[in-house]
Amino acid sequence: MCGRYNVTDSPEVKTLMEQLGLPGVAPRPQHNVPPGGIGEFVIEAADDRYLLPGIWSLLIEQNPNDYGFRPNPKFHTFNARSDRLTSSPLWRKVYPFKRCIVPVSAFHEWKGKQVYNIHPEHEATALAGLWQSWHFGDEQVNSFTVITLPPHPKFSHIHPKSIPLVLRPEEFDLWLDPEFHETDAFQGLMRTHISAPLVCEPVRSTKWLEPAGEVEVIPAD
Repeated sequence: MCGRYNVTDSPEVKTLMEQLGLPGVAPRPQHNVPPGGIGEFVIEAADDRYLLPGIWSLLIEQNPNDYGFRPNPKFHTFNARSDRLTSSPLWRKVYPFKRCIVPVSAFHEWKGKQVYNIHPEHEATALAGLWQSWHFGDEQVNSFTVITLPPHPKFSHIHPKSIPLVLRPEEFDLWLDPEFHETDAFQGLMRTHISAPLVCEPVRSTKWLEPAGEVEVIPAD
């Protein structure tokens, strides 16, 4: 499960955006982004790439008070399980056509009350996702979800149920290609794996990222 993340103004984020083909563009720094919050994601369209804002939860609706938008309360769609991308009626509609990358500094997991700040070693984090664009009257609103993999034995002491899909730079182009619809090519990505050494750092809180214990580096598969 990936249920919180942060974005900082850092050299690592700048490098990731350059690798994504968007030098000089950066996501807005923010702490503790929750499901239903506003995040930013990268898409490709018409042979160009864009950083778009969107609500973190694929299914959204207008707030009952007609002010703003919120995740659909009947369904939790901030994460998309990799093993359901081709079987769920929701995911299989967008998986072949609307893949995105969510550039973040790190994602958070909790072990009891201890929060961990987690990211590839010496790097920012490219979370694999799906996105959608909705129309409410004359207003267009984007939304996105983060793909999660089955639990990984090396990571299960931090979070036993899942681990987010983190992409490597050599995977960016095909993943973002809106004309590539043969999702069987991504089967290898959908197995549980750790693609790069993963830093799991206990911190004071999601707002105060000061170290609060010994850092663990989980090796790549």
